[in-house]
Amino acid sequence: MRKRISKQSKPERAIFSLRKILVISLIFIILMGTMSVMASNEKLKSVKILLSSGYEMNVMTTSSKVSDILKENHVIVLDGETVTPDLGDDLSDNKTITIQKGAVEEKSEQSYFSAEEILQSYTSVVEKIVTEQVEIPYETITKDVSDGSDSTQNRVKQAGSNGLKEVIYRIRYQNGDEIEKVVLSENVIKDPVDKIVEVRTKTVTSRSGSRFSGSELETIWAIVRQEGGSSYESALAVASTAVNRMNSSRWAKNGSSMYSQLTAKNQYCYSIDNYWVKYSE
Repeated sequence: MRKRISKQSKPERAIFSLRKILVISLIFIILMGTMSVMASNEKLKSVKILLSSGYEMNVMTTSSKVSDILKENHVIVLDGETVTPDLGDDLSDNKTITIQKGAVEEKSEQSYFSAEEILQSYTSVVEKIVTEQVEIPYETITKDVSDGSDSTQNRVKQAGSNGLKEVIYRIRYQNGDEIEKVVLSENVIKDPVDKIVEVRTKTVTSRSGSRFSGSELETIWAIVRQEGGSSYESALAVASTAVNRMNSSRWAKNGSSMYSQLTAKNQYCYSIDNYWVKYSE
């Protein structure tokens, strides 16, 4: 017995297949759009542009090259301005482009040392307490014992000798070299003995009866000639001024002799020049 096939079953199957295709296509389109958006989001990044005027721009871009990013945002680099990173470089990790006036100072490369290298270069500072004996130099004292004689022979009345002291230092060394030396204490073991020299100078008697040593008379002569020049009258005036001051209470502070008045501080000038004439009897 033959089965009857309904006329409506074939169209129903066709409609079902068409719907199935449409649903699958729609899902495919949605998936492709989502993947495209995700891919675009991965490439899109935020970039900060710092202009030389101080203005700051925050832009979104998919470009990596510095020149392309500036071109996209209509940023023109003027003459005398520098860009960091360079125009031909890719964007740096900090995603910042800096434009500034003038040349960019090159930063010196940092040197990195291993722990072993640091330990090898490290040298400890050694500190020591050292005691030393140091000589104390003696001084020479000169005594004028002129007695009016013609003798000019000098005599050492007392020989000098150095003293001795003990000094304690704190000394610091680095690599065997002394880098610091500080005195902690001093103790005198032996005092120095001064050297005493007796000096006898030939004395000359002036016409006025005053007694001056040869060096004093030469000094008087030099000052008078220096102040008075080559003129006898002027030199005589200078000498007379000094004599008058000897007898004046106003100038008593400068002494009671012609020599002390002439050699008093800030009173007369004295230098050896063409006016100076050595005294001769």
